Amino acid sequence: MEAAGAEGRTTADGPEDPRRRIPRTDVLLADPRLTAAAQLHGRPRVKAAVTAAQQRARRGELRPDQVADAAVAALPGGPPAGRAVLNATGVVLHTNLGRAALGASAVEALVTAAGHTDVELDLTTGRRARRGRDTLDALAAAVPDAGAVHVVNNGAAALVLAATALAAGREIVVSRGELVEIGDGFRLPELLESTGARLREVGTTNRTSLADYAAALGPATGFVLKVHPANFVVTGYTAAVPVAELATLDVPVVVDIGSGLLVPDPLLPDEPDATTTLRAGAALVTASGDKLLGGPQAGLLLGRADLVDRLRRHPLARALRVDKLTLAALAATLRDPATPTRAALHLSGTALRDRTERLREALGAAGRKAEVVPSVAVVGGGGAPGVELDSWALALPEEYAAPLRLGDPPVLGRVVRGRLLLDLRCVPPEHDDRLRSALLNLPTGD
Repeated sequence: MEAAGAEGRTTADGPEDPRRRIPRTDVLLADPRLTAAAQLHGRPRVKAAVTAAQQRARRGELRPDQVADAAVAALPGGPPAGRAVLNATGVVLHTNLGRAALGASAVEALVTAAGHTDVELDLTTGRRARRGRDTLDALAAAVPDAGAVHVVNNGAAALVLAATALAAGREIVVSRGELVEIGDGFRLPELLESTGARLREVGTTNRTSLADYAAALGPATGFVLKVHPANFVVTGYTAAVPVAELATLDVPVVVDIGSGLLVPDPLLPDEPDATTTLRAGAALVTASGDKLLGGPQAGLLLGRADLVDRLRRHPLARALRVDKLTLAALAATLRDPATPTRAALHLSGTALRDRTERLREALGAAGRKAEVVPSVAVVGGGGAPGVELDSWALALPEEYAAPLRLGDPPVLGRVVRGRLLLDLRCVPPEHDDRLRSALLNLPTGD
Protein backbone atom coordinates (compact mmCIF):
# COMPACT_ATOMS: atom_id res chain seq x y z
CA MET A 1 0.00 0.00 0.00
CA GLU A 2 1.45 3.37 -1.02
CA ALA A 3 1.68 6.11 1.57
CA ALA A 4 0.20 9.49 0.76
CA GLY A 5 2.15 12.76 0.91
CA ALA A 6 1.39 15.91 2.81
CA GLU A 7 -2.24 15.98 1.62
CA GLY A 8 -3.22 12.76 3.32
CA ARG A 9 -2.45 9.16 4.03
CA THR A 10 -3.95 6.03 2.43
CA THR A 11 -5.73 3.56 4.72
CA ALA A 12 -7.74 0.40 4.09
CA ASP A 13 -10.84 2.57 3.85
CA GLY A 14 -9.32 5.14 1.50
CA PRO A 15 -7.42 8.43 2.03
CA GLU A 16 -7.17 9.51 5.67
CA ASP A 17 -8.58 12.92 6.56
CA PRO A 18 -5.46 15.02 7.38
CA ARG A 19 -7.48 16.85 10.05
CA ARG A 20 -7.19 13.71 12.20
CA ARG A 21 -3.46 14.46 12.50
CA ILE A 22 -3.92 17.94 13.96
CA PRO A 23 -2.18 17.87 17.36
CA ARG A 24 -4.38 17.91 20.45
CA THR A 25 -4.50 21.04 22.58
CA ASP A 26 -2.66 19.43 25.50
CA VAL A 27 0.11 18.23 23.19
CA LEU A 28 0.52 21.70 21.73
CA LEU A 29 0.55 23.40 25.11
CA ALA A 30 3.38 21.08 26.12
CA ASP A 31 5.55 22.53 23.33
CA PRO A 32 8.45 24.28 25.18
CA ARG A 33 7.93 27.47 23.20
CA LEU A 34 4.26 27.64 24.15
CA THR A 35 4.97 26.67 27.73
CA ALA A 36 7.39 29.61 27.96
CA ALA A 37 4.87 31.86 26.22
CA ALA A 38 2.22 30.91 28.79
CA GLN A 39 4.48 32.24 31.54
CA LEU A 40 4.90 35.48 29.62
CA HIS A 41 1.39 36.05 28.21
CA GLY A 42 -0.77 33.83 30.43
CA ARG A 43 -2.25 30.40 29.66
CA PRO A 44 -5.66 31.68 28.39
CA ARG A 45 -4.01 33.83 25.74
CA VAL A 46 -1.71 31.04 24.59
CA LYS A 47 -4.58 28.54 24.52
CA ALA A 48 -6.59 30.94 22.36
CA ALA A 49 -3.68 31.13 19.90
CA VAL A 50 -3.48 27.32 19.83
CA THR A 51 -7.22 27.00 19.17
CA ALA A 52 -7.06 29.55 16.34
CA ALA A 53 -4.15 27.68 14.72
CA GLN A 54 -6.04 24.37 15.01
CA GLN A 55 -9.05 25.96 13.31
CA ARG A 56 -6.85 27.15 10.46
CA ALA A 57 -5.55 23.62 10.03
CA ARG A 58 -9.10 22.25 9.96
CA ARG A 59 -9.89 24.71 7.16
CA GLY A 60 -6.90 23.43 5.22
CA GLU A 61 -4.87 26.63 5.59
CA LEU A 62 -2.11 24.87 7.54
CA ARG A 63 -0.60 21.41 7.56
CA PRO A 64 -0.89 19.62 10.91
CA ASP A 65 2.86 19.95 11.48
CA GLN A 66 2.59 23.75 11.12
CA VAL A 67 0.05 24.29 13.90
CA ALA A 68 2.52 24.79 16.75
CA ASP A 69 4.64 27.25 14.72
CA ALA A 70 1.52 29.20 13.76
CA ALA A 71 0.40 29.45 17.38
CA VAL A 72 3.81 30.76 18.44
CA ALA A 73 3.85 33.30 15.61
CA ALA A 74 0.34 34.52 16.46
CA LEU A 75 1.24 35.53 20.00
CA PRO A 76 1.79 39.25 20.70
CA GLY A 77 5.12 40.40 19.36
CA GLY A 78 6.19 36.90 18.35
CA PRO A 79 9.25 35.80 20.35
CA PRO A 80 9.85 37.78 23.56
CA ALA A 81 11.98 40.90 23.12
CA GLY A 82 15.55 40.65 24.28
CA ARG A 83 16.37 37.02 23.55
CA ALA A 84 19.17 35.54 25.62
CA VAL A 85 22.23 34.75 23.50
CA LEU A 86 25.54 33.00 24.07
CA ASN A 87 28.33 35.55 23.64
CA ALA A 88 31.19 33.65 22.00
CA THR A 89 32.60 36.75 20.28
CA GLY A 90 35.54 37.24 22.63
CA VAL A 91 34.29 40.77 23.38
CA VAL A 92 33.64 40.97 27.11
CA LEU A 93 31.53 44.15 27.08
CA HIS A 94 29.78 43.85 23.73
CA THR A 95 27.58 46.94 23.30
CA ASN A 96 25.28 45.20 20.79
CA LEU A 97 24.75 42.39 23.31
CA GLY A 98 23.93 44.67 26.25
CA ARG A 99 27.45 45.16 27.64
CA ALA A 100 27.89 43.68 31.13
CA ALA A 101 26.11 40.45 32.00
CA LEU A 102 24.68 40.66 35.51
CA GLY A 103 25.79 38.26 38.20
CA ALA A 104 23.50 35.83 40.01
CA SER A 105 23.09 38.11 43.03
CA ALA A 106 22.12 41.05 40.82
CA VAL A 107 19.58 38.92 38.95
CA GLU A 108 18.10 37.76 42.24
CA ALA A 109 17.91 41.39 43.39
CA LEU A 110 16.08 42.31 40.19
CA VAL A 111 13.48 39.62 40.78
CA THR A 112 12.91 40.82 44.33
CA ALA A 113 12.70 44.45 43.24
CA ALA A 114 10.10 43.60 40.60
CA GLY A 115 7.53 43.54 43.40
CA HIS A 116 6.86 46.11 46.09
CA THR A 117 10.03 47.09 47.95
CA ASP A 118 11.17 49.58 50.58
CA VAL A 119 12.95 51.69 47.94
CA GLU A 120 11.73 54.94 49.57
CA LEU A 121 10.41 53.68 52.90
CA ASP A 122 11.96 53.22 56.32
CA LEU A 123 10.35 50.05 57.66
CA THR A 124 11.35 50.93 61.22
CA THR A 125 9.53 54.27 61.34
CA GLY A 126 7.02 53.67 58.57
CA ARG A 127 8.00 57.00 57.03
CA ARG A 128 9.48 58.06 53.72
CA ALA A 129 13.23 57.53 53.47
CA ARG A 130 16.05 58.55 51.11
CA ARG A 131 15.49 56.82 47.78
CA GLY A 132 18.05 54.14 46.95
CA ARG A 133 19.90 54.58 50.24
CA ASP A 134 21.18 50.98 50.24
CA THR A 135 22.66 51.44 46.76
CA LEU A 136 24.24 54.78 47.61
CA ASP A 137 25.69 53.32 50.80
CA ALA A 138 27.17 50.42 48.82
CA LEU A 139 28.70 52.80 46.27
CA ALA A 140 30.13 55.03 48.99
CA ALA A 141 31.63 51.99 50.70
CA ALA A 142 33.20 50.85 47.41
CA VAL A 143 34.86 54.26 46.92
CA PRO A 144 35.62 55.69 50.38
CA ASP A 145 37.60 58.56 48.85
CA ALA A 146 34.36 60.07 47.52
CA GLY A 147 32.85 62.67 49.82
CA ALA A 148 29.41 61.85 48.42
CA VAL A 149 27.87 59.77 45.62
CA HIS A 150 24.84 59.88 43.36
CA VAL A 151 23.40 57.64 40.63
CA VAL A 152 21.60 58.59 37.41
CA ASN A 153 20.38 56.54 34.45
CA ASN A 154 23.58 56.32 32.35
CA GLY A 155 27.09 57.66 31.97
CA ALA A 156 26.17 60.39 29.51
CA ALA A 157 23.43 61.55 31.88
CA ALA A 158 25.98 61.90 34.67
CA LEU A 159 28.05 64.25 32.53
CA VAL A 160 24.97 66.16 31.36
CA LEU A 161 23.85 66.70 34.95
CA ALA A 162 27.31 67.95 35.94
CA ALA A 163 27.45 70.34 32.98
CA THR A 164 23.93 71.65 33.61
CA ALA A 165 24.34 72.17 37.33
CA LEU A 166 27.88 73.55 37.29
CA ALA A 167 28.30 75.29 33.94
CA ALA A 168 24.98 76.22 32.28
CA GLY A 169 25.56 79.69 30.78
CA ARG A 170 29.25 79.39 31.61
CA GLU A 171 32.33 77.75 30.09
CA ILE A 172 33.73 74.23 30.26
CA VAL A 173 37.45 74.14 29.53
CA VAL A 174 38.42 70.96 27.70
CA SER A 175 41.28 69.69 25.55
CA ARG A 176 40.60 69.43 21.82
CA GLY A 177 42.05 65.92 21.89
CA GLU A 178 39.31 64.79 24.30
CA LEU A 179 36.25 65.95 22.34
CA VAL A 180 35.25 62.42 21.42
CA GLU A 181 32.30 60.72 19.80
CA ILE A 182 30.76 58.48 22.44
CA GLY A 183 28.86 56.08 20.19
CA ASP A 184 25.81 55.85 17.94
CA GLY A 185 26.71 59.21 16.40
CA PHE A 186 26.54 61.16 19.67
CA ARG A 187 29.43 63.57 20.09
CA LEU A 188 30.65 64.95 23.38
CA PRO A 189 30.73 68.62 22.26
CA GLU A 190 27.10 68.47 21.12
CA LEU A 191 26.06 66.70 24.33
CA LEU A 192 27.70 69.35 26.52
CA GLU A 193 26.49 72.31 24.47
CA SER A 194 22.92 71.00 24.73
CA THR A 195 23.08 71.86 28.44
CA GLY A 196 23.58 75.56 27.75
CA ALA A 197 27.28 75.46 28.57
CA ARG A 198 29.93 76.87 26.22
CA LEU A 199 33.03 74.86 25.38
CA ARG A 200 36.43 76.53 25.64
CA GLU A 201 38.74 74.25 23.66
CA VAL A 202 42.44 74.29 24.49
CA GLY A 203 45.57 72.69 23.09
CA THR A 204 45.69 70.64 19.92
CA THR A 205 44.45 67.23 18.85
CA ASN A 206 47.62 65.51 20.01
CA ARG A 207 49.18 67.80 22.62
CA THR A 208 47.77 69.90 25.46
CA SER A 209 49.73 71.49 28.32
CA LEU A 210 48.84 72.80 31.76
CA ALA A 211 49.60 76.30 30.49
CA ASP A 212 46.89 75.87 27.84
CA TYR A 213 44.30 75.23 30.54
CA ALA A 214 45.55 78.02 32.81
CA ALA A 215 45.38 80.59 29.99
CA ALA A 216 41.73 79.72 29.32
CA LEU A 217 40.48 80.19 32.87
CA GLY A 218 38.44 83.22 33.78
CA PRO A 219 35.33 84.46 35.60
CA ALA A 220 33.10 82.51 33.19
CA THR A 221 34.77 79.15 33.85
CA GLY A 222 32.43 76.54 35.30
CA PHE A 223 34.93 73.70 35.49
CA VAL A 224 37.77 71.98 33.71
CA LEU A 225 36.76 68.71 32.07
CA LYS A 226 39.07 65.77 31.45
CA VAL A 227 37.71 62.90 29.35
CA HIS A 228 39.28 59.48 29.09
CA PRO A 229 39.50 58.53 25.36
CA ALA A 230 37.87 55.15 25.91
CA ASN A 231 37.38 54.03 22.30
CA PHE A 232 40.78 54.81 20.80
CA VAL A 233 44.47 55.22 21.53
CA VAL A 234 46.60 58.14 20.35
CA THR A 235 50.29 57.35 20.08
CA GLY A 236 53.38 59.17 18.88
CA TYR A 237 54.03 62.85 19.53
CA THR A 238 51.41 63.34 22.25
CA ALA A 239 51.00 65.08 25.59
CA ALA A 240 48.13 65.20 28.07
CA VAL A 241 47.87 66.79 31.50
CA PRO A 242 47.43 64.43 34.48
CA VAL A 243 44.58 65.02 36.90
CA ALA A 244 47.01 65.87 39.71
CA GLU A 245 48.33 68.84 37.71
CA LEU A 246 44.88 70.00 36.67
CA ALA A 247 43.89 69.95 40.34
CA THR A 248 46.38 72.76 41.01
CA LEU A 249 44.14 75.11 39.00
CA ASP A 250 41.69 77.20 41.02
CA VAL A 251 38.55 75.61 39.52
CA PRO A 252 36.79 72.26 39.96
CA VAL A 253 38.12 69.43 37.81
CA VAL A 254 35.49 66.99 36.50
CA VAL A 255 36.86 63.72 35.13
CA ASP A 256 34.85 61.33 32.98
CA ILE A 257 36.65 58.00 33.42
CA GLY A 258 34.03 56.24 31.30
CA SER A 259 34.26 52.54 32.00
CA GLY A 260 33.36 52.47 35.69
CA LEU A 261 36.49 50.91 37.16
CA LEU A 262 36.31 51.81 40.84
CA VAL A 263 39.74 50.63 41.98
CA PRO A 264 42.93 49.80 40.06
CA ASP A 265 43.11 46.49 38.17
CA PRO A 266 46.62 45.21 37.30
CA LEU A 267 45.19 43.66 34.14
CA LEU A 268 44.23 47.15 32.92
CA PRO A 269 47.14 49.41 33.92
CA ASP A 270 46.17 52.30 31.63
CA GLU A 271 42.49 52.34 32.52
CA PRO A 272 41.63 55.15 34.97
CA ASP A 273 39.74 54.24 38.13
CA ALA A 274 37.58 56.34 40.40
CA THR A 275 39.64 55.88 43.57
CA THR A 276 42.97 56.92 42.03
CA THR A 277 41.35 59.81 40.14
CA LEU A 278 39.76 61.22 43.30
CA ARG A 279 43.02 60.88 45.23
CA ALA A 280 44.74 62.82 42.44
CA GLY A 281 42.47 65.76 43.17
CA ALA A 282 39.42 65.44 40.93
CA ALA A 283 36.44 67.32 42.34
CA LEU A 284 33.96 65.06 40.57
CA VAL A 285 34.21 61.73 38.73
CA THR A 286 31.59 60.41 36.31
CA ALA A 287 31.42 56.82 35.03
CA SER A 288 29.15 54.10 33.67
CA GLY A 289 27.77 51.20 35.69
CA ASP A 290 27.38 48.65 32.90
CA LYS A 291 30.98 48.41 31.77
CA LEU A 292 33.95 47.31 33.89
CA LEU A 293 31.93 47.56 37.09
CA GLY A 294 29.80 44.75 35.68
CA GLY A 295 26.42 46.13 36.72
CA PRO A 296 23.28 47.53 35.12
CA GLN A 297 23.17 50.62 32.93
CA ALA A 298 23.67 53.58 35.25
CA GLY A 299 25.67 56.77 35.59
CA LEU A 300 27.87 57.16 38.65
CA LEU A 301 28.76 60.52 40.22
CA LEU A 302 31.43 60.56 42.92
CA GLY A 303 33.29 63.44 44.50
CA ARG A 304 33.13 66.49 46.73
CA ALA A 305 30.07 66.45 48.95
CA ASP A 306 29.09 70.04 48.13
CA LEU A 307 29.21 69.41 44.36
CA VAL A 308 27.37 66.08 44.51
CA ASP A 309 24.68 67.63 46.71
CA ARG A 310 24.32 70.49 44.23
CA LEU A 311 23.83 68.00 41.41
CA ARG A 312 21.44 65.85 43.44
CA ARG A 313 19.21 68.84 44.19
CA HIS A 314 19.15 70.18 40.63
CA PRO A 315 15.71 69.87 38.92
CA LEU A 316 17.25 67.85 36.06
CA ALA A 317 18.25 65.14 38.53
CA ARG A 318 14.60 64.13 38.83
CA ALA A 319 14.37 63.49 35.09
CA LEU A 320 17.53 61.36 35.21
CA ARG A 321 16.46 59.29 38.22
CA VAL A 322 17.05 55.54 38.10
CA ASP A 323 14.30 53.03 38.76
CA LYS A 324 14.09 50.51 41.59
CA LEU A 325 15.34 47.66 39.37
CA THR A 326 18.56 49.50 38.53
CA LEU A 327 19.10 50.45 42.16
CA ALA A 328 18.67 46.84 43.28
CA ALA A 329 20.96 45.36 40.63
CA LEU A 330 23.62 48.01 41.21
CA ALA A 331 23.64 47.48 44.98
CA ALA A 332 24.03 43.72 44.52
CA THR A 333 26.84 44.23 42.00
CA LEU A 334 28.73 46.57 44.31
CA ARG A 335 28.50 44.10 47.19
CA ASP A 336 29.50 41.10 45.05
CA PRO A 337 32.66 41.93 43.08
CA ALA A 338 32.75 38.42 41.56
CA THR A 339 30.79 39.57 38.52
CA PRO A 340 30.65 37.75 35.15
CA THR A 341 32.63 40.67 33.70
CA ARG A 342 35.45 40.22 36.17
CA ALA A 343 35.37 36.45 35.73
CA ALA A 344 35.64 36.78 31.95
CA LEU A 345 38.48 39.29 32.13
CA HIS A 346 40.54 37.20 34.53
CA LEU A 347 39.69 33.75 33.18
CA SER A 348 42.64 31.37 33.19
CA GLY A 349 43.95 30.57 29.71
CA THR A 350 44.42 26.95 30.75
CA ALA A 351 40.81 26.61 31.91
CA LEU A 352 39.59 28.26 28.71
CA ARG A 353 41.63 25.97 26.50
CA ASP A 354 40.47 22.87 28.40
CA ARG A 355 36.82 23.81 27.92
CA THR A 356 37.36 24.51 24.24
CA GLU A 357 39.17 21.18 23.78
CA ARG A 358 36.30 19.30 25.41
CA LEU A 359 33.89 20.97 23.03
CA ARG A 360 36.06 20.02 20.05
CA GLU A 361 36.22 16.42 21.23
CA ALA A 362 32.42 16.24 21.54
CA LEU A 363 32.07 17.52 18.00
CA GLY A 364 34.71 15.10 16.75
CA ALA A 365 32.87 12.18 18.32
CA ALA A 366 29.81 13.23 16.33
CA GLY A 367 31.80 13.35 13.10
CA ARG A 368 32.10 17.13 12.92
CA LYS A 369 35.43 18.79 12.25
CA ALA A 370 36.61 21.67 14.41
CA GLU A 371 39.94 23.06 15.54
CA VAL A 372 41.14 24.79 18.70
CA VAL A 373 43.20 27.87 17.81
CA PRO A 374 44.86 30.74 19.70
CA SER A 375 42.72 33.85 19.70
CA VAL A 376 42.62 37.40 21.02
CA ALA A 377 39.77 38.74 23.13
CA VAL A 378 39.12 42.39 23.97
CA VAL A 379 37.41 44.34 26.74
CA GLY A 380 34.95 46.21 24.49
CA GLY A 381 32.26 48.65 25.59
CA GLY A 382 34.59 51.62 25.32
CA GLY A 383 37.03 50.23 27.85
CA ALA A 384 40.79 49.56 27.66
CA PRO A 385 41.04 49.88 23.86
CA GLY A 386 44.72 48.96 23.79
CA VAL A 387 44.37 45.79 25.88
CA GLU A 388 44.33 42.38 24.20
CA LEU A 389 43.51 39.24 26.17
CA ASP A 390 45.24 36.03 25.11
CA SER A 391 42.50 33.53 24.48
CA TRP A 392 41.45 30.33 22.71
CA ALA A 393 38.67 29.70 20.23
CA LEU A 394 36.93 26.89 18.41
CA ALA A 395 37.39 27.36 14.66
CA LEU A 396 34.53 26.25 12.39
CA PRO A 397 33.54 26.87 8.77
CA GLU A 398 32.27 30.42 8.18
CA GLU A 399 28.94 29.17 6.85
CA TYR A 400 27.95 28.09 10.37
CA ALA A 401 27.78 31.73 11.55
CA ALA A 402 24.23 32.44 10.36
CA PRO A 403 22.63 29.13 11.48
CA LEU A 404 24.14 29.54 14.94
CA ARG A 405 23.02 33.15 15.16
CA LEU A 406 19.46 32.15 14.24
CA GLY A 407 19.39 29.02 16.39
CA ASP A 408 17.99 28.31 19.85
CA PRO A 409 19.86 29.56 21.77
CA PRO A 410 21.40 32.12 19.41
CA VAL A 411 25.19 31.77 19.43
CA LEU A 412 27.31 34.76 18.43
CA GLY A 413 30.89 34.30 17.30
CA ARG A 414 33.14 36.31 15.01
CA VAL A 415 34.31 35.61 11.49
CA VAL A 416 38.05 36.00 10.89
CA ARG A 417 39.71 35.19 7.57
CA GLY A 418 36.96 32.89 6.40
CA ARG A 419 36.55 30.99 9.68
CA LEU A 420 34.00 31.28 12.45
CA LEU A 421 35.73 31.61 15.82
CA LEU A 422 33.84 30.78 19.02
CA ASP A 423 35.60 32.13 22.11
CA LEU A 424 34.19 30.69 25.34
CA ARG A 425 35.62 33.47 27.54
CA CYS A 426 32.19 35.08 27.99
CA VAL A 427 30.17 31.86 27.90
CA PRO A 428 29.50 30.74 31.51
CA PRO A 429 30.75 27.16 32.04
CA GLU A 430 27.24 26.08 33.01
CA HIS A 431 26.17 26.91 29.44
CA ASP A 432 28.76 24.71 27.75
CA ASP A 433 26.17 21.94 27.28
CA ARG A 434 23.81 24.37 25.53
CA LEU A 435 26.59 25.49 23.22
CA ARG A 436 27.51 21.88 22.44
CA SER A 437 23.87 21.05 21.65
CA ALA A 438 23.59 24.09 19.37
CA LEU A 439 26.67 22.95 17.46
CA LEU A 440 25.55 19.32 17.20
CA ASN A 441 22.18 20.48 15.85
CA LEU A 442 23.76 22.33 12.95
CA PRO A 443 22.87 20.97 9.49
CA THR A 444 25.56 18.68 8.12
CA GLY A 445 25.18 19.81 4.54
CA ASP A 446 24.73 16.23 3.36
